[in-house]
Amino acid sequence: MAEQTTPQRAGEPAGGSVITAGAKPDAAVVRDALGVGIAVGLSGFAFGVTSAGSGLSLLQTCALSLLVFTGASQFALVGALAAGGNPYTAAAGAFFLGVRNSFYGLRLSQLLALPRAVRPFAAHWVIDETTAVTLPQPTRRAARIGFTVTGLTLYVLWNLTTLVGALGAEALGDTDAWGLDAASPAVFLALLAPMLKTTTERVTAGLAVVLALGLLPMLPAGVPVLVSALAAPVVLFVKGRGKGPGPQHPEHPENAPSAKGLRTTTPEDGR
Repeated sequence: MAEQTTPQRAGEPAGGSVITAGAKPDAAVVRDALGVGIAVGLSGFAFGVTSAGSGLSLLQTCALSLLVFTGASQFALVGALAAGGNPYTAAAGAFFLGVRNSFYGLRLSQLLALPRAVRPFAAHWVIDETTAVTLPQPTRRAARIGFTVTGLTLYVLWNLTTLVGALGAEALGDTDAWGLDAASPAVFLALLAPMLKTTTERVTAGLAVVLALGLLPMLPAGVPVLVSALAAPVVLFVKGRGKGPGPQHPEHPENAPSAKGLRTTTPEDGR
């Protein structure tokens, strides 16, 4: 499909934001966003059950989903409490795990360029899933639609299913035996895996998993995930070293044009 330049929209920098390989239909963006929001939002049931099984009250469980709203941090907090950890240590681990969202926000703030009055509310929805849906969008309009639909769907469903899970925890009995704390990460990984299309992306993801799992027994909850982010610069560094000097560097003698077959111009030629 031929490239086309999208017209400048209100609130975008001069010159427009992008040249895309064709604008993505709004319906397709909404469909993708709903798919992620519904799939992950339903796993809030697992958090509700796990949290109630860890000894938190119904009010505490629902408050975590309403106010924290970052699944991995919530699971880390209730998991540490269930293991008998100090509440302050558990909160610190959850905090470190949630730090990644601030890095997402740096990129999304530029991509979405939302009005100042809306940014504090949008910041609450800056999580793994909204970032995963927003970043691949070809235009600012599509990015805003993807972010909004994913965030709204996920927030509503996550909190509703948290309530249902917390209320139904007693009926399930031993919640540890169900392994529900792994449901949300498993769903997100299933959605993320098809996006890893290049070898570099797959190697980076694999190294990140090895780092996170290997450091899990040695570091506080949440820290191994942060350390695993080092996989990206390591892979890029190794990849850059592996390329070495290539034909794109004209300063290397082997990249100079061959004199064979070329006619040397002299003053006598009159040219």
